Amino acid sequence: MDESGLSLTLAKEQAQAWKEVRLHKTTWLRSEILQRVIQELLVDYYVKTQDGNLTSEDKKFHETLEQRLLVTELTQLLGPSQEREVPPLLGLEKVDLLELMPPSEDFVWMRARLLLEVEEQLKKKCFTLLCYHNPSSDSDSETLKAAKVWNLAEVLVGEKQQCQDARSQQKEQMVLLEKKSATYSQVLLRCLALLQRLLQEHRLKTQSELDRINAQYLEIKCSAMILKLRMEELKILSDTYTDEKVEVHRLIRDRLEGAIHLQEQDMEKSRQVLNTYEVLGEEFDRLVKEYTQLKQATENKRWALQEFSKACR
Repeated sequence: MDESGLSLTLAKEQAQAWKEVRLHKTTWLRSEILQRVIQELLVDYYVKTQDGNLTSEDKKFHETLEQRLLVTELTQLLGPSQEREVPPLLGLEKVDLLELMPPSEDFVWMRARLLLEVEEQLKKKCFTLLCYHNPSSDSDSETLKAAKVWNLAEVLVGEKQQCQDARSQQKEQMVLLEKKSATYSQVLLRCLALLQRLLQEHRLKTQSELDRINAQYLEIKCSAMILKLRMEELKILSDTYTDEKVEVHRLIRDRLEGAIHLQEQDMEKSRQVLNTYEVLGEEFDRLVKEYTQLKQATENKRWALQEFSKACR
C-alpha cells in the first residue's frame, strides 16, 4: 500500500488514469485555444471590413477561413453517417456539405497564412501575459521576451505551488489558532470563575472596613472644603472692606440706627393716637363720616360760588 492507503496496483492504475485525463485536458485546451484565436481573427477581420481597410488578399483569406470553419462545424453537427436511426439534420449529408468546401489551392494558401496569423496572435497574447505577470518586461526586446515566455510556464507552476503551500500553511495556522483560542478561552473562563469566587468570599469581609474608610475620607474632604470656602470668604471680605470703608459704614450704620429710633418713636406716638381713637368706638366713626360730608358740601358750595362769580363778570 502507498501513503494514501491504496494498493500499489490500484495506485498505478489511478496514476495512469490521471495521466490520460491530463493528456485529454491538454488536447482539449489546445483545440479550444486555437478555436478562440481563430474566432478573434475573424472578429478582427469583420471590424476591418466595416472600416474598409482590407485588401483583396485579406478578403480572400477571410472568406476562405470563414467558409472552411463553417463547413467543418456543420459537418461535426451532423455526426457519423453509419448506423444512424435519426434522419439527418435538414436532410443534409456530409457529402452535400463537403461540396461547399473552398478549392484546395485556396485552402492550402489560407492554411499557410493562418499558421502565421495564429502564431503572431499567440505571441502577442504570450507577451501580454508576460507583461501582466512582470510589468518590467514591457521594455524588453522581443528576443528577451520570447526567452522569458519560454520559462513563464515553469515560473507560474512554481508560484502556484508556493500559493498552495502558503494556503496549506495558512490552514494549519488557522487550525492551530482555533486550538489556541479554545484553550485560552477555557483558561480565561477558569480565571474568571476563580476571581468571582474570591470576590464572593472576601468582599463581605472587607466591605464594611472599606465603607468606614470612605466615610472618613469624605468627612475630612468635606471639612477641608468648608474651611477653604470660609477662608475664601474672609479673604474676599478683607480685600473688600478696608479700615476707611469700615469707618464709613460704621457712621452710616449709626445714622441709620438714629433714624430708625426716631421712626420707632413716631410709630409709637401714632400707635397711641390710634389706640385713643379706637377707645371712642362707633361715635368717633359717626363724627368722622359727618365731618367728611360737611367738608364735601363745603367744597361743592365753594365751587358753585366760584362759577357764579365767573358768570357775573
